[in-house]
Amino acid sequence: MIPKIETATIAEIKAFQEQKLIAVLAYVNQHSPFYKNLYEKENIAISNIRTIEDLQSLPVTTKQDLQIYNDDFLCVPIHKIIDFSTTSGTLGEPVTFGLTDADLERLAYNEAISFDCAGIKTGDLVQLMTTIDRRFMAGLAYFLGLRKMNVGVIRVGAGVPELQWDSILKHKPTHLITVPSFLLKLIEYAEAHQIDYNNCSVKGAICIGESLRNQDLSSNTLSKKIMDKWHIQLFSTYASTEMSTAFTECEHFIGGHHHPELIIVEVLDENNQPVSDGAIGELTFTTLGIEAMPLVRFKTGDLVQLHAEPCACGRNTLRVGPVVGRKQQMIKYKGTTLYPPAMNEVLQDFENIENHLIEIFTNDLGTDEILIKIAVKQESPELLQQIKDHFRAKLRVTPKIEFITPAMLNSLVFNPMSRKPIRFFDYRKNNL
Repeated sequence: MIPKIETATIAEIKAFQEQKLIAVLAYVNQHSPFYKNLYEKENIAISNIRTIEDLQSLPVTTKQDLQIYNDDFLCVPIHKIIDFSTTSGTLGEPVTFGLTDADLERLAYNEAISFDCAGIKTGDLVQLMTTIDRRFMAGLAYFLGLRKMNVGVIRVGAGVPELQWDSILKHKPTHLITVPSFLLKLIEYAEAHQIDYNNCSVKGAICIGESLRNQDLSSNTLSKKIMDKWHIQLFSTYASTEMSTAFTECEHFIGGHHHPELIIVEVLDENNQPVSDGAIGELTFTTLGIEAMPLVRFKTGDLVQLHAEPCACGRNTLRVGPVVGRKQQMIKYKGTTLYPPAMNEVLQDFENIENHLIEIFTNDLGTDEILIKIAVKQESPELLQQIKDHFRAKLRVTPKIEFITPAMLNSLVFNPMSRKPIRFFDYRKNNL
């Protein structure tokens, strides 16, 4: 069921969020050592912040703030923390997030209304193909949300196509939650073992960690590769540990829907000012309804575009398009600005490429250098030239490219300690 606030008018949604904003600012000013000290230091009177526009009077919060002052963000006594989750920090050490019982309930509610966007209903059965351990918030969130919906969950975990197919054929799930590129491995395994995947029980997949859309919201190459073979619906979802909130596509596939009762979103430029409507900027958010570690004007580092026109599904909320790139991962290469997702998309156009990773480092001239390592089914000078020509046509530049064995590449991309494939390695001096 769609929450009533998501079908309200834009003016009603704004007024609703501003009431929530006043409450969360009063809460952090009383209970958060970090925000209380920050607002005192900046001589900010919280009582003057009454509207979404007034947020611009407040300083932003960064990932580095979380890293350095992690404990000062906690608003409750430690004995009230029911779950400890972690996310990567900018300075090497992970950042810990504590969740109270109320926060876990909010997390479950968020996932329930997000999965409802993607058409999952009571009576469905979902195969969870992500880890639920290692203090990973998302895996736990998926489980809690599905449980709240009275939807069955098969907790298979990540990887192992044989195990995944054994479970699909035996338990007959209607949906999968997975990294989308892994669906290609499931297809490959099914074809090698005579599994009729288009006549199995699966009718949709909630895809995490990798984009399914181009910036115009059309299906990208990865999405097309999957759906050309496996005739299922693919729903993109975007979330982070810090926001404890997801933006998930509905059946119209035109961006992930915003849940206004859970989060306030801004898109900011380099000077922390709102971008013009429809422009690309850094997603910045203020969480609503979080008890243990609420965040105010937190900069995600993700560059996105918001879409504001009403959706045919009946929701009038904002929608978040695919991540253009991470601000920290911006590359200046031979006068051209690049982000890893654009290079990933170019490589997806080649059927012969089985896997790849992108390395960025500082060359002897002090500028950015790109090395792309690829594993292919069959190496040839002609293929290498085709890839270089395609980069030049699509992105106007040609990075260095080298072949590497699948075994060597897989050990780097599919690190057993990582929750998803790692295809970007940044060795630049200013990012160490």
